[in-house]
Amino acid sequence: MTKFLMGAAVGALVLGAASAASADSACLITKTDTNPFFVKMKEGASAKAAELGIELKSYAGKIDGDSESQISAIETCIADGAKGILLTPSDTKGIVPAVQKARDAGLLVIALDTPLDPIEAADATFATDNFLAGELIGKWAKAALGDAAADAKIAMLDLDVSQPTVDVLRDQGFLQGFGIDLGDPNKWGDETDARIVGNDITQGNEEGGRRAMESLLAKDPFINVVYTINEPAAAGAYEALKAIGREKDVLIVSVDGGCPGVANIKDGVIGATSQQYPLLMASLGIEAIAAYAKDGTKPQPTPGKSFFDTGVALVTDKPAEGVESIDTAKGTELCWG
Repeated sequence: MTKFLMGAAVGALVLGAASAASADSACLITKTDTNPFFVKMKEGASAKAAELGIELKSYAGKIDGDSESQISAIETCIADGAKGILLTPSDTKGIVPAVQKARDAGLLVIALDTPLDPIEAADATFATDNFLAGELIGKWAKAALGDAAADAKIAMLDLDVSQPTVDVLRDQGFLQGFGIDLGDPNKWGDETDARIVGNDITQGNEEGGRRAMESLLAKDPFINVVYTINEPAAAGAYEALKAIGREKDVLIVSVDGGCPGVANIKDGVIGATSQQYPLLMASLGIEAIAAYAKDGTKPQPTPGKSFFDTGVALVTDKPAEGVESIDTAKGTELCWG
């Protein structure tokens, strides 16, 4: 939790105060407008924009992966004379030319949550340390299993083969935290550890999580650890396990920290999750655009990192020795969605 609080304090220091009397405009472009994570982003951006007198226009893809709608939104923001764009890219490489066009037109472009590929394609990135988020749940799962971790049977429920950044970072962080040697750290699925039953994709939703879990259970019905890209996928995995009467003896871990996910920890559906702070990402992003509009100041990354770290905390009601965590009571205070 200390890291989260430091992130907020450093953000205020780095970005500085922006003028409340501004007629400037900004754009928020998210992957979808239905995922609670992005709903909370919009809430944070809208509140901060209203506070600073900035006109905010919000756009989103029709589904996760809809890059064409995001590119169209960028072009609209350029035409409208916006001062800056906050973007959660669906296609981290394919959207780069559109981002460059916006930057060439004088807009400040900040990636939220999901870095562009390369990360330098945006002026700045405000995000969770997603590798650390994965590493925390990996360490917790290993500690929770104790000696049984040596013989674990692990299902890896990822996002999508076409979305490598956040997906890969969380996956690889989990494996490293669990004590599994990584293959190429820039992709998932190439590890050779026999404890990994397999990887499947979920599209980050409950139905995808259920389907992926069923597929991996068909491969090995004795899976006892499930890593999931996010909490909706975790909820789907739980339903698949419940259907065969195994929901009580399989450890599920995840990343996000939304209110439904924290509630699922309290109810025993998920063992632990790494909590992100999307409202903070977006509100700091609006502050950065306001500062840029005022005097051209651009935000700087957290020292030692290539992005501005907005913090992460492990949430569980079963703390493990050597793994710092907060309980669901604190997680509920800080959750979103």
